[in-house]
Amino acid sequence: MAVLDLRRKLAILSDAAKYDASCASSGAEKRNSIGGRGIGSTEGMGICHAYAPDGRCISLLKILLTNFCIYDCAYCINRVSSNTPRARFSVREVVDLTLSFYKRNYIEGLFLSSGVIRTGDYTMEEMVRVAKALRLDHDFRGYIHLKLIPEASPELTAQAGLYADRVSINIELPRDDSLKALAPEKDPTDIKRAMGRMRLAIDEHAEPARKAGRRTFARGQSTQLIVGADSARDGDILARSANLYGAYRLGRVFYSAFSPIPDSSQRLPSMRPPLLREHRLYQADWLMRFYGFTQPEIIAEGEDLDLAVDPKTSWALRHRERFPVDVHTADKEMLLRVPGLGAKTVERILAARRMTRLTLDDLKRVGAVLKRAKAFLITADWTPGALVDQESLKARFVQPRQLSLF
Repeated sequence: MAVLDLRRKLAILSDAAKYDASCASSGAEKRNSIGGRGIGSTEGMGICHAYAPDGRCISLLKILLTNFCIYDCAYCINRVSSNTPRARFSVREVVDLTLSFYKRNYIEGLFLSSGVIRTGDYTMEEMVRVAKALRLDHDFRGYIHLKLIPEASPELTAQAGLYADRVSINIELPRDDSLKALAPEKDPTDIKRAMGRMRLAIDEHAEPARKAGRRTFARGQSTQLIVGADSARDGDILARSANLYGAYRLGRVFYSAFSPIPDSSQRLPSMRPPLLREHRLYQADWLMRFYGFTQPEIIAEGEDLDLAVDPKTSWALRHRERFPVDVHTADKEMLLRVPGLGAKTVERILAARRMTRLTLDDLKRVGAVLKRAKAFLITADWTPGALVDQESLKARFVQPRQLSLF
């Protein structure tokens, strides 16, 4: 086998990592400074842009340790039967790359995943060695996210938590029967068991970390669901997400639209789902996490989200009898259900209405999107009258074109 230089390895293993959405940013336009014009870039070999919990946009070195894999998951470009270029980093190479990129201010951290080689324990041990070397040998203070191997031993995944800021375990498909059909070597029970162990470990370390005033273990875990690789409907996907949030206290579920791969199984779709479907799932997920909506309120299992309007607007249109609401008397929970009002805007409305009667201009100043909110609100200078009951109301909110993430 030909010996690859480091740059070629980086090209192969950063490209292979792009299918993991767990640290992806939300579709920035691709720009670069090639040719000497401009400063900075939103693309580049091995570098992805992600958002930290405090809202900061951070740059990460996003790579696989290797794209060799002993598994033959039908939906994966790196499956053992795939005819794709292969490469493998050594532990030393990943450590040196991370430090080199960090010192040049290209990145603020590392996102490391891997195909499974030899065994789950062997692969996980190699990844832990990378994080351990960075933390202990080089006193690396940057962000580290490790993708855990579900079948690895509890001792190794616990070690990963000691050195990583965040960890993730991909459940991959919304339904267990789909995973068994398309990835027969993977066991959904192993994945859930690993998530459960990590939740307990995070909980056990939370109080000691608070008392110590510093991180002593990974702060949270996330997962990824592939959208459109099987016949799961949006309601099924959101039901799985709701279960994951409740049972394993995940920090985030990421949704990744299935992308057809070369020489794929006939069991897989030949076309990718609309990117707008992925976007609507993120919007619905946001409603569950921050707006008090339950999954059945948003969409029933076995049904799909309306691509024409966002999920909150769709809910409001289905419950017109609850509108319009008066911004001066409605409680917080009801205001959060008004299209065009975000969580911060609602907090500002609650504070401002103690002092004065609010007008449409006041709502605009505190962040309301009046184009969507006007039909559902009463203010000091506005009442929608019969607008909320008009059959044509939905047409006001339909997007003129599909959202593009590229």
